[in-house]
Order: sequence, then structure tokens, then C-alpha cells
Amino acid sequence: METLITILTGILVTVATYLILTRSVLKVILGTAILSHAAHLMIMTMGKGLKSGSVPVLVDGQETTFVDPLPQALILTSIVISFAVTAILLVLAYRTYRETGTDNLYELRGNKHE
Repeated sequence: METLITILTGILVTVATYLILTRSVLKVILGTAILSHAAHLMIMTMGKGLKSGSVPVLVDGQETTFVDPLPQALILTSIVISFAVTAILLVLAYRTYRETGTDNLYELRGNKHE
């Protein structure tokens, strides 16, 4: 299962890289969102694997296999941060489009001689 998720992460990174290298601002923002989701999948896969187990609570010294909560906590924090960054980028892209009338990155640079 870890191999399948790793391949899916590679596909998401490839798609995100393609979208980030385009000329449209919205595609760049979508590419960064997809790249952050690929990073979330990779952290979840590599954080002790995709094992199932019980909650990490020790009862009377019994040792059982349990799931490590640290990667889940890191991913939850990362999801919140990436959502906030995506929201800010979307607002900036909307305001830029309203002011300039374009979302083409080459036209937004202001160099008409190229």
C-alpha cells in the first residue's frame, strides 16, 4: 500500500510542477495547493508506514501496537497553514485580475519588449 501511495504522490508532484510552470496565476495557485497535498501524503506514508493499531494509551502496562500521532498532528497543522496561504493567494489573484484585467504572468511583469 505504501508503494501505491508513493507513486500517487509522485504523480501529484508531477502535475503540480506542470501547473506551477504555466502562465496563468490561477494554475500556479492550484499547483501549489496540489504540491502541498502531495507533501501531506508523503509525510503520512513515511511516518511509520500506513499501519493500523490502537490509540496510544497505555493501560496497566500492556504493550500493544499503536499508531504514532505525531505525523497526523503535523499534517493537520500543515493543512491549516496551506489552506490559509491558498486563501490569501486567491484573494491576491482576484484583486490583481480586477486591477489589471489579466491573469497572464508574462503580461503582469510589465516588460512589453520581450
